[in-house]
Amino acid sequence: MADSNPTPPSPNNPSKTSSSTPNMAPKKPSESEIASLIKAYWIPATLFSLFFVFQLVFLPSAFPASHYDVIGVSRLSSIEEVKAAYDNLASKWNSGAELPTTNDFIKIRYAYELLTDPLWKRDYDLFGIDEHQDVLENILQYNSDKEYSLVNLPLLVGPADSLDIDFDSNSAGDFQSIVGGQRPRLIQVYSNGSNLCKQFSRNWKKIGTLLGEIADTGVVELGEVKLASQLAEKKTTGQLFFRNGLPSLIAVPQGCKTSNCLVRYEGDLSVDAVTDWFAITILRLPRIPYYTKDTLVPRFLAKSSYHKVKVLFFSDTGMRATPFMRQLARNYQDYASFACVLWREEEYTYWSSIYDVESAPATVFLRDPGTKPLVVYGAVNSSWFVDVMEDNKLHELPQLRTMTSMELGCDSRGYSRAGTNTKIWYCAIVVGRASPELNEMREVLRRAQQTLSEKSYPDAPYSDELEAHSATALKDKRLTLTWMDGEVQKNLCMFYIGGELSLDCCGPRRGIEDAPQVVMVRYMRNDSIDDPKDQRSSTSLLDSLKEDVDPVSQLVARYNGSAEPLQIIEWISKNIKDGDSAKLPFYRTSTPELVSENPDPLWFVSGEKIVSTRDGIKHRLQRVITWCRDLSGDPRIGPLLLLGALLSFGGIWFRRSQPTPSNESSQSQQTHTKKEIPKEWRNRRRPSATSDVPPSMTDMEPKDACQVEFSDSDSE
Repeated sequence: MADSNPTPPSPNNPSKTSSSTPNMAPKKPSESEIASLIKAYWIPATLFSLFFVFQLVFLPSAFPASHYDVIGVSRLSSIEEVKAAYDNLASKWNSGAELPTTNDFIKIRYAYELLTDPLWKRDYDLFGIDEHQDVLENILQYNSDKEYSLVNLPLLVGPADSLDIDFDSNSAGDFQSIVGGQRPRLIQVYSNGSNLCKQFSRNWKKIGTLLGEIADTGVVELGEVKLASQLAEKKTTGQLFFRNGLPSLIAVPQGCKTSNCLVRYEGDLSVDAVTDWFAITILRLPRIPYYTKDTLVPRFLAKSSYHKVKVLFFSDTGMRATPFMRQLARNYQDYASFACVLWREEEYTYWSSIYDVESAPATVFLRDPGTKPLVVYGAVNSSWFVDVMEDNKLHELPQLRTMTSMELGCDSRGYSRAGTNTKIWYCAIVVGRASPELNEMREVLRRAQQTLSEKSYPDAPYSDELEAHSATALKDKRLTLTWMDGEVQKNLCMFYIGGELSLDCCGPRRGIEDAPQVVMVRYMRNDSIDDPKDQRSSTSLLDSLKEDVDPVSQLVARYNGSAEPLQIIEWISKNIKDGDSAKLPFYRTSTPELVSENPDPLWFVSGEKIVSTRDGIKHRLQRVITWCRDLSGDPRIGPLLLLGALLSFGGIWFRRSQPTPSNESSQSQQTHTKKEIPKEWRNRRRPSATSDVPPSMTDMEPKDACQVEFSDSDSE
């Protein structure tokens, strides 16, 4: 029998001792477990870190000590309380009980002077405006090595007088009149106690003058607290403020009815910068580029559409085109191309010899090639520029195109310059491709027009009887002299010229030289068409086709003579004489439509596309940075980060603390699940793929089939 009492372990048998005694040392976590913990809790750890950074770094910088705290009084204390607190500190300094450092003295004195001025205190209390911070920094740096008693007082100097602004200030009840107007508006928010607003007052007058022709302007003083509060921005904490201080420029677009659509200016307060921003951002007007002596011809004259009049604005200041000039450029973009030119005294000889410009500011109109430029001196304004532009928006010899066909009376739809009562009128047209040859023929026809214009006066002598017919027709607006681009207007050119001659002036260029042609079109109106008795309903296919033809009759004559103005005048006069007297047949046809010309490729850039992609990304990044900066001053962000960290930590800990189910429990769970399945479902077989297919007529006879005999069969 074995001994029931076990033998105690012998000290000479270490193996038996170690095997029977458990290891009591704590188990160290492995690297995989540490990595697992970090991976599981990285979100709450990050939120905890952001919470501490926000509370220790961002939040104190967003809420610096106020000037009330520097003096030792509660916020929004009265001026008397501020003075009493400062006198108490001054008495301690004078008695020697407490001696401040130079920096502390300057900060206390600065707060005292700011909070005892009524205007400065009002701006600081309501909107947190303190525009003297740079002065404080300079004073601290300059007096850092001096004793406080040697600091020059006072530290701040207020404005000498109130702002000299001639515009009427809006009252608190005028906010609804500011928004929703028919014209855009630019508002300046200012303070009578601001030195910066005082300095900006002259620029504001110039801005109001430049914008006055196309927009409204107005000013709001911070004393109008209700209206100023509606125009101010609001922090997440509810504090009203003006991000860039005063003066603050706020634009109200046309049709804006709420404060959400207000646009705030954040750039330089120069006249040029403000007007350029307002013209592009609010008015959506184009910019007119500047050119120099060396770049004007290759970059503007050579690339702009030759069928348009060239308008040059000479400036000696280099300031951008005013909003009024840009609006006119947009209104007349179909007739003229615009450019700004920088005037320099050392280039006087060049500009004087080429464009007859002797000083700036001046406006130059370049029309037909070879003609003398029209120069108008003085700044552009609405008193004269619109009238001059209307008189000079076309060439002296105008071009026949979609924009001018009705105005010139050279239109197949029956429009005449002489009016609807005119029965017969004429158009003499130079047709050809853009080339020196076309320019020469345009010059010839232009001189012929000038000669006929001089002959159209009552006391002007006529060299022969024929000149009287063409001069009288030009005076009565029954004759129009014009030119047409045969390359652009290919179909109409071939309609007028026809034959082999059309190859020399119509369609794409085929050779080095071109041969422009001069044609004359006689338009005749049939009075019977306008008679209601002759208007019949289209009851047949022939009647419907007749409705597509031109309402007037056209007869075309081609000139075969030499390129001399007098001979062309004689030819025109003869055609007019014969066309008015001879009984020519009334022949109607269908004339090809004019083709619209391509717009200028360079100069016209709308305000919507003026910001490049890089600038757009830059502005978006600036808005994001500004939003983050405003958000960093919200004291609610820290508690939210802490709450998110705690919730995230608790959720992860609770999920990880749940016991993991073992294999036996999972198997028993599966068995239990099988037992709960109904018997009829467990015994049901899965049907085969072919069991659902009914037997076909061609299949073999089933085993259980039987033959049924009919009673009336022949087997009986």
